[in-house]
Amino acid sequence: MKILLDTNIIVHREASKIYNEDIGQLFRWIESLKYDKVIHQITVDEINRLKNKETLKTMNIKLDAYQTLKTIAPESVEIEAVKEKYDSNANDINDTLILNEVFEDRVNILITEDKKIHKKAKFLGIEERVFTINNFLEKVLSENPDLIDYKVLSVQQKYFGDIDISDSFFDTFREDYDGFNGWFKSKSEKIAYVCYYQEKLGAFLYIKTEDESEDYSDITPKLPSKKRLKIGTLKVTLNGVKIGERFLKIIFDNAIKRKVDEIYVTIYDKRPGQQLLINLLCEYGFEQWGTKSTPKGNEMVFVRKLEKGKADMANPRKTFPFISRESTIFIVPILPEYHTELFPDSILNTEDKGDYIDNVPHRNSIRKSYISHSKNKNLKSGDIIVFYRVGETSPKKYSSTATTIGIVEEVHTNIKSFEELKTVSRRRTVLKEKELNNFWNRYDWARPFVVNFLYAHSFPKRPTLGDLLTFGVIKSITNVPRGFEPIEKIAFIKMIKYIYNI
Repeated sequence: MKILLDTNIIVHREASKIYNEDIGQLFRWIESLKYDKVIHQITVDEINRLKNKETLKTMNIKLDAYQTLKTIAPESVEIEAVKEKYDSNANDINDTLILNEVFEDRVNILITEDKKIHKKAKFLGIEERVFTINNFLEKVLSENPDLIDYKVLSVQQKYFGDIDISDSFFDTFREDYDGFNGWFKSKSEKIAYVCYYQEKLGAFLYIKTEDESEDYSDITPKLPSKKRLKIGTLKVTLNGVKIGERFLKIIFDNAIKRKVDEIYVTIYDKRPGQQLLINLLCEYGFEQWGTKSTPKGNEMVFVRKLEKGKADMANPRKTFPFISRESTIFIVPILPEYHTELFPDSILNTEDKGDYIDNVPHRNSIRKSYISHSKNKNLKSGDIIVFYRVGETSPKKYSSTATTIGIVEEVHTNIKSFEELKTVSRRRTVLKEKELNNFWNRYDWARPFVVNFLYAHSFPKRPTLGDLLTFGVIKSITNVPRGFEPIEKIAFIKMIKYIYNI
């Protein structure tokens, strides 16, 4: 497989200072999979325009490690349309020419951090072959489970005082914030969420609750008095296993539990890792409020409102984890061997938590896939799914339980090939490729469809099949759900009141 690397990837890789901490992981994967590392002549030309002669000499030596394309793909009508729509200068045109190598199938995929190139790829219909570093890592991690040496402990809570402050993980915080070490030591009795990779810190989250008396005079415009959850410290370098989404779910779970009105974060936009976090936050409804003045310059301030009863049916991520009263509600079964793999927070008391230590994308992500042959495909964005874990012991009346709520994002019902099935469920499904293939070939006359949904709530109390029969969620013990079965709202409300002791 030929992987074309954009100029920004080469510069990040070969520069003397590390600008993107995922670069090393990216190249380790490319090499372990024995992919060809390819660059365009445009990249060579751009690097040759460097003014520092020593830097230029060093970079040219390093370029020998890459294959340079010997010819340039011809330009089609579609590429001319891209130029007309998006290109306003020579750099834009060069980016289009690099993208054209993918469009003309001269290379298999392109890796680039350039947002405009990704827009162009979508316009050309080849967005599935153009990746950011993070998205490429997610792809290879999900497609090559046998090659993954995770050695990643799942998210755990630790006291600040038990975390090594000298770890290089915190160097960027020391650069950005005067007195960081002193602040960190002052929090020795506070709890942080952490994640380690091969015994090295790879992700860190600290949150705190602020009441109406908090002083926001250093934020412009000043935040009004409200009860808030502050994301005090957040950094993720374990990209590819969706720790960012895992942390985000922890943030939302805490916000709901602490009954705050808003969540907010102050963050610089200096590094790729910070930009990735900002993009993720904005996907889930955070909006820029203003700026916070600091000795090192202004931080950006992002706020996420938590308004019960205001759920965006068309884009449920924006109002996650709230559900709409207008939603249609379904119940669907999930087998025990897939349940906790997909919903780690819904683990049963009878299950061993040690079996779910490794971080894998489908466990950590908020966005997940359910693949089904159900006769009922009439789900839409914003609908609610109740997941019903099929019992392993008899009588099923007591071992089968409802555990989880999901919110539908999109439904793919007209999947034409196995490759398309992999594409629409990639990084979201618990099924390995062989299992996915079995699903695809199970019935020649009925191909599976995919429901992409958000993992919203794990029930604190799990109603059994017997309870669900009492509430009317399931109509009879001989008619347990085998696919997506609708639930009457009055029955759903009875179940929710039972679960939350309302």
